[in-house]
Amino acid sequence: MRLDANDPAAIASAAAALAAGELVAFPTETVYGLGARAEDDVAVAKIFAAKGRPADHPLIVHVAEAADARAFTTVVPPLAQRLIDAFWPGPLTVIVPRTAGIAGAAAGGQSTIGLRCPAHPAARALLRAARALGVPGVAAPSANRFGRISPTTAAHVLDELGGALPVLDGGACEVGIESSIVDCSRGRAVLLRPGVLTRERIEAALGEPLHAADASAPRASGTLEAHYAPRAALRLMPTAQLCTALQMLGKAALGLAVYSRTVQPRAAGAVRFAAMPARPEAAAHELFSVLRELDADGVSLIWVEEPPESSDWDGVRDRLRRAAAA
Repeated sequence: MRLDANDPAAIASAAAALAAGELVAFPTETVYGLGARAEDDVAVAKIFAAKGRPADHPLIVHVAEAADARAFTTVVPPLAQRLIDAFWPGPLTVIVPRTAGIAGAAAGGQSTIGLRCPAHPAARALLRAARALGVPGVAAPSANRFGRISPTTAAHVLDELGGALPVLDGGACEVGIESSIVDCSRGRAVLLRPGVLTRERIEAALGEPLHAADASAPRASGTLEAHYAPRAALRLMPTAQLCTALQMLGKAALGLAVYSRTVQPRAAGAVRFAAMPARPEAAAHELFSVLRELDADGVSLIWVEEPPESSDWDGVRDRLRRAAAA
């Protein structure tokens, strides 16, 4: 059921549904989320069931204001506070110690919890309206089946999860890939998932280097090896390898799509070609939509040119590598 995110009555209806323990899909600046009140383990269980998501794979809790984080943690480490001050509202999630007895299901049973304040005006309006009804925060992973392509429009959500689900339609998401996730729960800042915020910007806000994830890092949303996958098999290829492979193709290269910044397919008419933008922000914005379009075209194989190794491409490269792993 599509609701107009610009309609105050629709926001009020969606907030009432959340307060009643029901699911609501809503836009953020990153992707559309599938939300339930975070402190209600029964409501959160509906998210796992709707997505087919393992119950030990934690969710991110969205709050209307930075001060609302205190509902889920009694300790905001200084590292987390620096990131909150620099990037909230925005596409960054901090992992902090969780207050015992609240949001255990949303945290996947861990003693830590991921918190984010989204920047999308409809998301913030919904969170404020829900807070006024006694909902301290909304747990919301991407509004799609687990492991598949994240949705960046209301139509994507409805196509994947069905028309009965209330979906606030706020248009296409501006960012297009999920938030960066930084673990601040263990005395040092550890980057668990890159996004559109570059490592350099995060480190500048922290005043110290980011560390790489290790075996003792908490589980975090969207960090499994295989994730974000289209139905078609996706292969991530260096530029030279992609050029060679295209040169070797015959005219019967049916069912193949190529997504590339620099390479044009040689087998004209046989290959479905999509041009990847040269700027990482533009590539992130369209990435999931392009993969969905190629799936809709019925291709069986997608060859993708590897993005540059620079840090501003980290988020796009991360999503493509996990999609290829599937």
